[in-house]
Amino acid sequence: MRVPPGPGIPGGLVIPGGELRERFSRSSGPGGQGVNTTDSRTQLSFDVSATTALTASQRRRVLDRLSGRLVDGVLTVDASEHRSQRQNRSAARDRLAALLREALAPPPPPRRATRRTRGSQERRLAAKRERSSTKRARSRPHGDD
Repeated sequence: MRVPPGPGIPGGLVIPGGELRERFSRSSGPGGQGVNTTDSRTQLSFDVSATTALTASQRRRVLDRLSGRLVDGVLTVDASEHRSQRQNRSAARDRLAALLREALAPPPPPRRATRRTRGSQERRLAAKRERSSTKRARSRPHGDD
């Protein structure tokens, strides 16, 4: 399987077919009687912790970023939206490639702190004063009783 180039993997990535495990089962949803007899749902599994396709730093990054989706270091993707097994296999591979590309992308640059402008501060304080006077006007007069 080939993962197209993207941020973090400029030359793309090739995952050997032997490292991918496909399982097929019956899909739910529309399809009539064909759903009951055809194993069109595809489950594609990829063992991230034992792969040779990734470098050590790439493996660490994928394990960190996808930790919520991994079960014992294995990433599993399901596809059952199509009626044919071939289309579901292709969809599962595309989904796996997209997940890996997203996980391998470098983190965004840190945000640089900026100061509020003088005008925005003055507008904020003026709005607070206005709101305060509105609320003060709603209360009962505190005059001499």
